[in-house]
Amino acid sequence: MPIPDVRKGMPPVKLSREEFERRYRDRFTDPVFDPLAQQCDAIINAAWDAYSHARKAPVTRKAGEGFADPDYEIAVDWLAARDAILQAQRVHNDSSRPPCILVINGSPRSEHSCPGEMSKSWRLFELARHVFAQMGFAVNELDLSRLTSEFGKQIHPCKSCVATAMPLCHWPCSCYPNYSLGQIDDWMNEIYPLWVAAHGIMIVTPVHWYQAPTVLKAMMDRLVCADGGNPDPSSTHGKVAAEAKALELEGWPYPRHLAGRFFSLVVHGDAVGAETLRRSLSDWLTDMSLISVGRTGEVDGYVGYMEPYATSHQGLDEDRAFQKEVENAARALGQAVKLARAGKLEEPGRGLRDPIPK
Repeated sequence: MPIPDVRKGMPPVKLSREEFERRYRDRFTDPVFDPLAQQCDAIINAAWDAYSHARKAPVTRKAGEGFADPDYEIAVDWLAARDAILQAQRVHNDSSRPPCILVINGSPRSEHSCPGEMSKSWRLFELARHVFAQMGFAVNELDLSRLTSEFGKQIHPCKSCVATAMPLCHWPCSCYPNYSLGQIDDWMNEIYPLWVAAHGIMIVTPVHWYQAPTVLKAMMDRLVCADGGNPDPSSTHGKVAAEAKALELEGWPYPRHLAGRFFSLVVHGDAVGAETLRRSLSDWLTDMSLISVGRTGEVDGYVGYMEPYATSHQGLDEDRAFQKEVENAARALGQAVKLARAGKLEEPGRGLRDPIPK
């Protein structure tokens, strides 16, 4: 089969020196920078040099043994992220350690930013975390509200490399950091190992306009590399689209890097959409070959249904039944992980080959 051509034709995005400087100077709007004008000028000149020469990954080393092209200059940032994932996998496989649960708060709401009040998701997250601690699990916490409330926390958008060819999507993602474009402080290299180390994942989230909150969706999109992603960027010499297309057409194996982990879900709303989001999240996770723990482990419901937002926390105080559902979802996940660890619970589809991957 001939290699498809690589389609081009979108408008250019390169900035002029003047426009680049205007945007960069916006970072120094605070008058506290006024006495540092000369230093700011020097920083802008250096940043322009990096941008104009497109130095995405300025610090590299040869890939070395174990890579398709040992001489390929690979970003040291990516190698560090890969090492963290490999260590997390060793932790996951170590049967002498207590099994690990990753609990995720999918709400952007925080008392430390504009809302001025904690989220109900955080309260439910805490209920679940307490259950897992009581059951003897190692618990890792991932609070996505830090994206809105903590300096230097970002999840940059997925660039959809998969749609060019699956091998162009590297595991872990190699799109970031991109120093020349100022796309830094990406949180995902810390998040990937949390998923890898986990035996069970529980997501607690509100519904926003029938959909996942922005912070949760950003993480979901960037986890695409965990489902079929290429663990060797040297095989495509970075982002060479034609090489990735050729690899995919040779027969790509679509490695499922998170397969076999169990999950539970809690989705809450105030009026509509919780059922839709719960189903979407379940479909997403099962498509990545994670395993649902069943009906008890997939909860959707409404807190303070059609009542004022101002009293929603009081509504949660009074809704003991929903709180109990959340605790049961945690217990169901914990029990599934323990049974699997004891060899008493296996995935029914284990060993079956997917005839149409992805």
